[in-house]
Amino acid sequence: MARRRTETTSGARRAGARLTHVDRSGRVRMVDVGAKADTAREAVARGQITMRAATRRLIEAGRIAKGDPLQAARLAGIMAAKRTADLIPLCHPLPLSHADVTLHPSRSGYQLEARVRTTGKTGVEMEALAAVAVAALTIYDMVKAVDREMVIGEIRLMEKRGGRTGEWTRPE
Repeated sequence: MARRRTETTSGARRAGARLTHVDRSGRVRMVDVGAKADTAREAVARGQITMRAATRRLIEAGRIAKGDPLQAARLAGIMAAKRTADLIPLCHPLPLSHADVTLHPSRSGYQLEARVRTTGKTGVEMEALAAVAVAALTIYDMVKAVDREMVIGEIRLMEKRGGRTGEWTRPE
């Protein structure tokens, strides 16, 4: 059974570790994961977009001229998860077995969550984070004509499973 870690214990353990994407000369490099075993991996990320209440009402009423920003955001987030290696220079391209983005209305806008899975040699944390970020940006793009004061924020990893480090969950 995998050991569950918290942010604090994981951070303390890694405080003295060297960065894996930097070689001894200080040059950035892609980590060689060739010798690692394939394992089932999953990551969940969350974020939010805040907006005026009137803006959220327009979205819910289907009155955004460009179309449904929530469905466009879900699709854009899934596409971003699939293309993360094209966006983040040192990420490995991964064959994803699942990527989903959900959006939940909140008092101040929407909460976004991405869940991504693969079986491979490296994790899908960056794919989940990219999915949330691009989904939020898509909402902003589609709604900016009526609310340029929207704020995208609190994009963070919530949990991950698989690999050498096992399970990790963000402390509440």
